[in-house]
Amino acid sequence: MESIILVVEDDAEIRQGIGIYLKNQGYTVLEAADGAQGLAIIRSQTVHLAIVDIMMPVMDGITMVMQLRQDYDFPVIFLSAKSEDIDKITGLNIGADDYVTKPFVPMELLARVNSHLRRYQRFLQLTGGGAAARRIHTVGGLEIDEDAAAVRVDGEPVKLTPLEYKILLLLACNPGRVFPAEEIYERVWGERAVNTDTVMVHLRNLREKIEFDPKKPKYLKVVWGIGYKIDKV
Repeated sequence: MESIILVVEDDAEIRQGIGIYLKNQGYTVLEAADGAQGLAIIRSQTVHLAIVDIMMPVMDGITMVMQLRQDYDFPVIFLSAKSEDIDKITGLNIGADDYVTKPFVPMELLARVNSHLRRYQRFLQLTGGGAAARRIHTVGGLEIDEDAAAVRVDGEPVKLTPLEYKILLLLACNPGRVFPAEEIYERVWGERAVNTDTVMVHLRNLREKIEFDPKKPKYLKVVWGIGYKIDKV
């Protein structure tokens, strides 16, 4: 599948520079100078991944991603000129899959783009379903249809991002086993774990979506000092 990447960045030099690197890798690149332009492109054309700056005029990246996540599940990588953890956590909480802090090494950004696109393409392949015997994992009222990449809680569909789905599937396929955050990162992201903050934010978002009371989780539980697990209910 030919991948189409949207770059949303108000600095024309940075935006065009990223575009050159991506085009050299064979990607089709679309460009926008602010979040409003980015949303307009997404609603009129196919996009497989978006690279979005946080601080922009007209519409900032946070607002843009909050709106696009209502209808789209493709990966989003945030660009941030700040290194404070609060900016990273805010971005991940509202639906971004990853972040890169400016100034960044172009090859690092390309590696992250390649990694997220590989996962997203596998996720899209799963959504075709059609298997004679469906692979369905059930834990109490939590149901994961692996062939359709669909999740239900007490019969109600739950919309997850590709990374949230992969984390949930990993835990649900191994009920009772405790996974350290480092192992979750390495198995889901396919990279050596350097910083597991991303994992913890995605797990918190996942708990908000599948638990009736996230403060008293029924499914996704923390084993303090060790890791995370899904118990058989």
